[in-house]
Amino acid sequence: MKAVVYDTYGPPDVLQLQEIEKPSITDDEILVRVRAASLNPYDWHFLTGLPYLGRLSFGLLRPKSQLLGADFSGQVEKIGNSVTRFRPGDEVWGEVETGAFAEYVSVSEDSMALKPANLSFEEAAAVPMGALTALQGLRDHGKLQPGQKVLVNGASGGVGTFAVQIAKSLGAEVTGVCSAKNEEMVRSIGADRVIDYTREDFTTGEQRYDLMLDNIGNRSLSECRRVLMPEGIYLSSFGQPENRWLGPMAYLLKMIVVSPFLSQTMRTFVTKPNIDDLDVLKELIEAGSLSPVVDRTYPLSETPEAIRYLEEGHARGKVVITI
Repeated sequence: MKAVVYDTYGPPDVLQLQEIEKPSITDDEILVRVRAASLNPYDWHFLTGLPYLGRLSFGLLRPKSQLLGADFSGQVEKIGNSVTRFRPGDEVWGEVETGAFAEYVSVSEDSMALKPANLSFEEAAAVPMGALTALQGLRDHGKLQPGQKVLVNGASGGVGTFAVQIAKSLGAEVTGVCSAKNEEMVRSIGADRVIDYTREDFTTGEQRYDLMLDNIGNRSLSECRRVLMPEGIYLSSFGQPENRWLGPMAYLLKMIVVSPFLSQTMRTFVTKPNIDDLDVLKELIEAGSLSPVVDRTYPLSETPEAIRYLEEGHARGKVVITI
């Protein structure tokens, strides 16, 4: 099969399209013929080995895995002897640790679900990691309630576009922060108000929010606290490193240190892929309450170009690889 591989950390140029063996499957795994995959900052960390602290997991001197890619959609090719929920030919979507930038991927039965019937493979691949981050952040960690006011910083990005829509589905009043060129799009997916950060500083306005989901991390904690209610919640989902050694850890450690002394809650979280939440997303999508925003698609052979585009930081929604 064709797959994007790398054997050293570095820029997208280290990626190569090669012919490798199909993955084997165990009794509780499924072989999926991948039709599409999407990019996430998660993949960028694996590619570059940054921050260096992450290499305790990625591999100290070189990558433990030569494959990249987490989000995928495709068709079941073969099932293990213990698999009961899927059959060959089923159209599925889900998330793996690595390996989705390939023609085939082996997936555990509890890491994927039937894809929404009203989405193409390209659209479905754009959903899992970004939408799960938004859903679990707002619902589980933010305890978002109907009528509350939410600020989404980075509303036009991969997580932000899902956060705007999911917050609306939970009954919130949503303000999105983005650039002027994305204002119309962010309004079209449900934002009640949009702030163009090039013209207005959202941290100095009079509006106060019950919850802020920060997908960017470009403002200080004190600035963000200024726009929160006294009992408000600040959630960070951003992952780009502030420095090559600790990445965002310095910012997150500061949150942990100061949070006990504040009436407001400062919190980060790790997304946990699971079937139940994929099914929640499926229901929202099939009901018309949630739609992925796909900026660009690239063929598998142009994965390095796709990652370079993602690195620029201006993607509207998700960048998808077609396979």
